[in-house]
Amino acid sequence: MFPSCISLLPRRNEPRPPRPGQAPVVLNVYDMYWTNWYTAGAGVGVFHSGVQVHGSEWAYGGHPYAFTGVFEITPRDERELGEQFRFRQSVHIGYTDFSEEEVRRLVSELGKQFRGDRYHLMNNNCNHFTSAFCLALCDRDIPAWVNRLAYVSSCVPFLQRCLPKEWLTPTALQHSLAAHSRSSTPSPTTPSPTTPQ
Repeated sequence: MFPSCISLLPRRNEPRPPRPGQAPVVLNVYDMYWTNWYTAGAGVGVFHSGVQVHGSEWAYGGHPYAFTGVFEITPRDERELGEQFRFRQSVHIGYTDFSEEEVRRLVSELGKQFRGDRYHLMNNNCNHFTSAFCLALCDRDIPAWVNRLAYVSSCVPFLQRCLPKEWLTPTALQHSLAAHSRSSTPSPTTPSPTTPQ
């Protein structure tokens, strides 16, 4: 018997086994709207995504302030995102050589680009962030279907107006903003920067 020609062809997109010290990079994808149950099969859906690496999941959302919109949650915990999110699936992207500390530094750098006040549902959303993050971590992009709606919307301009605004700021990011606000407010015992010494 001769081997099949197909078996001689190199296989694409098979994840290579990790080298010692490498950490897996996983994309966690969430449904954001009930219509996904009807439209996702056709390749169009409204999805949120986060990148899981070193036991944390990192995602991006919008707010009105000129600082990072990147936030951290427990991997695959849709409750930390809010009631409109439903975990759909995890996609293995690859492996990274970055240590946990290096990942946190990278997140901080990406936060300068992915500020809360720069969030845009179609042009600079959570899936754009996860794409940039995965490329930086392991030089592999997220699957195209995750952010297909953003590309389709360029042909259907009214689509953005149809999406609820509360998706901009997931619950975990709201908590992060509240903590940031508390840490930025001077306490009564601490002199403010404008108080003469």
